[in-house]
Amino acid sequence: YVVPPEDQNPCVAPSLLNVKRGVGTEDQLNKQGGLGLNGLGGTDSPPDSAVSMESPPKSPPFPYETRCEPKNPTIVPREVLERFHFTFLIRHPNRSIPSYYRCCVPPLMERSGFKEFNPSEAGYDELKKFFDYCKDTGLVGPKVCSNPDAPQPTGAYGEKDSGVEICVIDADDLLDDPEGILRKYCVSIGVDFTPDMLVWDNDEDQEYVKEAFAKWDGWHDDAIKSKDLKPRAHKHAPKSDEEFYNEWMEKYGKDGADIIKKTADANVATYEYLKQYAIKA
Repeated sequence: YVVPPEDQNPCVAPSLLNVKRGVGTEDQLNKQGGLGLNGLGGTDSPPDSAVSMESPPKSPPFPYETRCEPKNPTIVPREVLERFHFTFLIRHPNRSIPSYYRCCVPPLMERSGFKEFNPSEAGYDELKKFFDYCKDTGLVGPKVCSNPDAPQPTGAYGEKDSGVEICVIDADDLLDDPEGILRKYCVSIGVDFTPDMLVWDNDEDQEYVKEAFAKWDGWHDDAIKSKDLKPRAHKHAPKSDEEFYNEWMEKYGKDGADIIKKTADANVATYEYLKQYAIKA
């Protein structure tokens, strides 16, 4: 976890204690998983892990026996966080929670390895903590990407331009208008948009995706099987809570539906808070 769950102390990961500001070129960072951590005395980890571990972490790993940074809710030092342009991808809990639950019950649980649904791992609280930290301490903002109606940051960093726009993408907005959302996003991050960003229908991309998600078997089947991102034939239409609940009842029975509903309801307010900042095509 980048943000420790259940309000555990966010002590800095031991492998990141000696990262120094300004060390590592952009090329080095890209080759080393984004952080440029060679030379810290540990063994390099795979590029997707973004850390270099000297030994396997204890179980559970939190809290580490290291210092915590004031206000920083993550296990990553601020000087490392400053190297990134953060983007926040959100999805309504009525859609994300049942998707998570599905991976924790038969038949998918045998592939996913998750044999118990844990509501605390929904991730919304942790995402909000990190979002607010980025926004309130000047890692991002105060400008918001393509959303003039978004709340404006206030306080010490409200007038200081970080040079990084606040970028929040809602999954339903992206599915309704992939090109429109992606074009606005590309402008914000300084990347030229090209139509082939929305197509991955070739052997090289398909093989890359399979390898990238191999250790998360069962979690991303739909994404792995996809070949492109096209606008939905019918734009996202809101459903009532009753309609959602009936769907969950049909798929998972009353006990499952009740668990999903309780977890989704607990996270709606956080989703709606983040939704205020979402990119508008």
